[in-house]
This record gives sequence, C-alpha cells and structure tokens, in this order.
Amino acid sequence: MAVPGYKHFKGEDWVDPTPPPADLPHVDEVGSTGAPLKSASFFIGSVCKEYNEDFMLCKSEDRNPKHCLLEGRKVTRCAVDALKKIQASCADEFRAHWQCLDNKNQEFNKCREPEKAYNSCLFTAFGFKKNIPDAPANRPQIHERTPLTS
Repeated sequence: MAVPGYKHFKGEDWVDPTPPPADLPHVDEVGSTGAPLKSASFFIGSVCKEYNEDFMLCKSEDRNPKHCLLEGRKVTRCAVDALKKIQASCADEFRAHWQCLDNKNQEFNKCREPEKAYNSCLFTAFGFKKNIPDAPANRPQIHERTPLTS
C-alpha cells in the first residue's frame, strides 16, 4: 500500500546528495549515540567552551545555516578531539558511566557511583574541574556530595 506523499521514501535512510561547498574543510561526524555524549558533556563543554560560544554568537548574528558552517565544524572537531582524549585516558570509567546512563534512562542521579570513578579519572588525567552552572557557591557540587544513607 502506498502512503500518499511518501512515494520517494521506501523505508531506506535518505542521504542528501548535495555536496557541501568546496570552500568548507571536511570534518568527520562525532559518530556517537546520546549516552556517551551525555557522559562526556561536561568535559566537552569545558574544553570546547570558546568554540561553542563563537558558534552561538555566529548563530545570533545570522540565522542562515550556511553563515556558521565553519564555526560549527570547529565545535565538531573539538568534540571529537575531546572524546578521543577521554577514550585514550579513561576508557573503562567512561564506558561504565555511559553504559549506566544508557541503561538508566539517561538520568545522572542513577549513575553517581560510576560517575565518581569517571570524574576522578578525568580530574587526574586532565586536571579537569567539573562545575555545574548555577549551582550554589557555598555548597559542594552534586557529584562531590556523599549520600546521606548507604
């Protein structure tokens, strides 16, 4: 049975055949699912902050997607590089954390134990400091707190 309006899509993935402009440098896609990206999000956000801010500033200047392709590619390259660094130094802790997120409906609060080991590895390997935006300054960050009950 044909579905009206969808005669060109027969269940296969559609890939845009239009090549990108020749003046844009090639960049590989991140190639990751949501759980690893969420697990690495604080590290990527910290390491790639300047590129992200440039991209968002560009987007606020002009809503035309072509206007910010170069900035977007810099963000993607930075994220890929950050994921490679995490994988090289903290692969086991990273895998344990993102698999927990994947199995626990992407909820950070259900994965605090693997997160502690993962954060410890990131802190040691990179001197990374995890700061959650808008968290109270006079209290420990949520990932640094000890549970009230065991």
